[in-house]
Amino acid sequence: MRTVLVTGPGGAGRTTVAAATALAAARAGRRTLLLTSDRGPAPDAVLGTALPAGGADDGRGGPWAPPVAAAPGLWAARVAPAAHFRALAGELQERGAAVLDLLGATPLDPEELTELPGAEPLALLAALRAAHGEPDRWDLLVVDMPPLLQTVALLGLPEQLGRYLRRLLPPERQAARALRPMLAQLAGVPMPAQRLYETAERFQRELAAVRDVLEAPGTTVRLVAEPGPQALAALRTARAGLALQGCRIDSLVANRLLPEDSTDPWLAALAAERRGAHKTLCDEFLADGVTVRELPHLGRAPQGLEDLELLAARATLPTADRAPAEPWAVEDRLAADGMLIWRIPLPGATREGLGLVRRGDELVVSAGPFRRVLTLPSALRRCGVAGAGLHDGELCVRFVPDPGLWPRTP
Repeated sequence: MRTVLVTGPGGAGRTTVAAATALAAARAGRRTLLLTSDRGPAPDAVLGTALPAGGADDGRGGPWAPPVAAAPGLWAARVAPAAHFRALAGELQERGAAVLDLLGATPLDPEELTELPGAEPLALLAALRAAHGEPDRWDLLVVDMPPLLQTVALLGLPEQLGRYLRRLLPPERQAARALRPMLAQLAGVPMPAQRLYETAERFQRELAAVRDVLEAPGTTVRLVAEPGPQALAALRTARAGLALQGCRIDSLVANRLLPEDSTDPWLAALAAERRGAHKTLCDEFLADGVTVRELPHLGRAPQGLEDLELLAARATLPTADRAPAEPWAVEDRLAADGMLIWRIPLPGATREGLGLVRRGDELVVSAGPFRRVLTLPSALRRCGVAGAGLHDGELCVRFVPDPGLWPRTP
């Protein structure tokens, strides 16, 4: 099952492009599920079909409302963050009942559980995982993601949460499980650690499953932009963030391009500005092997399948899955310069927005508002950082062997 994550700056038309991509795939004979995180009226208007909001789990384990048939071969569903939050909070309350009793706290009733900020990203990740749990039902999953910068942060969330859990509840501490019943008898109170570690283990498995989906060869990101000065800046920042997370962009969709032959001076000037920005986008993305597709402005907001058909013909999918991700290369220059160089591709990054911190066996890399903690390859763990530089969209970190740790040759 292939997955295409569609995102772009707010207002760029990512919902329309996601729907057009899904419709094009359905017309080509692929069983396609369009999953949208947009709670507003845009998905309903574009598809010409009302999508249920999802007041409760549909019974399959997926935190979305039941999919509806939008066209032959195309189903669409809306993520249900509120239902997912209530189910998750209820489970946590049940597992922490011993602690709540110990503290004299009264559990919240299901009717009191109201969705909190931050619930939507978790629901969307859970929906991605659940959709991949039914690989025989669909051939393609197209996801209408949140706005661009939010999506980049969301794609790094499973790794971050997994890291936090490992630090807060180290797996090796579970070796003391045999002592907990005895400690509970001595203390005279229930010991919640067992359930706590069981819950952490379950979340780790779920996070690992989501990471498998995001890192799969069949998962790509499709960027949508309405060419303009602000879109250029946002896309450059997001490209660096996506590269830092190891995500591959399959194409850039330049949306709502205006006709060049208008006799209206105002419209002609606006079209010229967008064409100039579009040329810059093409130069930057095509140089890195990213396909650029063009969608025209219909002169109106797309409404229903008839309008969507006009765009679907140009919203084709990549012809093949991406190759498995290659580890970022470590160049051996010990013989010539006495150093190793770790090359990390960061297209779109700027020197001013880069940050680099060595922390034990890890390297903390920041690109604009995005940050990732990278585990050093084994050879680099025995080295010290000698410097770094950004050249042609590639971060080159120089390492020099530590004499106290580097194996000595006889």
